[in-house]
Amino acid sequence: MRIAVATTDWVTVAGHAGQARRWLVFDEGAAQPARLELTKEQVFHHWKDDGPHPLDGVAAVIAGHAGEGFLSRMRARGIEPVLTGQTDPALAVAEWRAAQVTPAPPRPLLKMFCRLRDVFSEHRRVGRDTPP
Repeated sequence: MRIAVATTDWVTVAGHAGQARRWLVFDEGAAQPARLELTKEQVFHHWKDDGPHPLDGVAAVIAGHAGEGFLSRMRARGIEPVLTGQTDPALAVAEWRAAQVTPAPPRPLLKMFCRLRDVFSEHRRVGRDTPP
């Protein structure tokens, strides 16, 4: 089972999943996570959902926060989005596997910004039954 963790510096969990270019991919059989760096076009805020994605096949994606558009897109791809307050990627994965995820801190202003951005984004309706 593979789990991807958004990161900006390969050391800590990144804040915003939809804009993350760097991902650590943890595989149960590997001693160290693999590093995956997305191109600008592969970053989920720019991704067109028009074919396979390098993160397809992971069971979950973990980040500090994400907008509704990102969450919907992941669910539509069969990937569980996980938001955490944990900053260590390996601990975040261990917590997810143990079903004891550290809650992400509330971010009301950021959530409002993400919703506004999603309204004007091309991916705003993916995985939703009704328009925003």
